[in-house]
Amino acid sequence: MQVIAIATPNRPDWRWRIVDYGGEMVEESYEAFPTIAAAVGAGSERLKKMDAVSISPRVHPYRRAPHLRGR
Repeated sequence: MQVIAIATPNRPDWRWRIVDYGGEMVEESYEAFPTIAAAVGAGSERLKKMDAVSISPRVHPYRRAPHLRGR
């Protein structure tokens, strides 16, 4: 599992989000933080307390597209 920080135009403060290796959101903070570092730090603490294990398959974001592979 990984912790990421997100912000949107409607909610410009940072929030943490815990995602599994398949890219699915597991949990998101209700609390807002002024910096990315503060959000990721708080999310990391939450992840430690959760003691959760991701059972989703890992996504390979850097896999070459089929049409770019050699024959």
